[in-house]
Amino acid sequence: MASKKVEEFNSERERLNEIVLKFSDKEIKRFFSLDGQVYRGDVLDVPTKEMLGLVASLVLRCDDCIKYHLGKCYENGVTIEQIEEVISVGLIVGGSITIPHIRRGFEYWDELLKGDE
Repeated sequence: MASKKVEEFNSERERLNEIVLKFSDKEIKRFFSLDGQVYRGDVLDVPTKEMLGLVASLVLRCDDCIKYHLGKCYENGVTIEQIEEVISVGLIVGGSITIPHIRRGFEYWDELLKGDE
């Protein structure tokens, strides 16, 4: 069972997405659809694409995106060792400014792991 923080994040994201889509025109809806399509498995598998999304989110310093991709990585069986390497890539590309986001990212990963307990 997911921790309370994980459940709250997922619930809030879903609620806000519903509001966005309620007021969206076709361009915004197309973008949302494209986002979902890009992360399907193809030449690259889903876990690899989610790890790429995690690196990009870390470099762009988007905490919500980092949480989202960490959750997807967790769901797709990405290991802590893989997460550590992915975050190292994000750190080297993004620099020390990513450190606060790394802290919150590892905190969220820890929350995801609490669902295994």
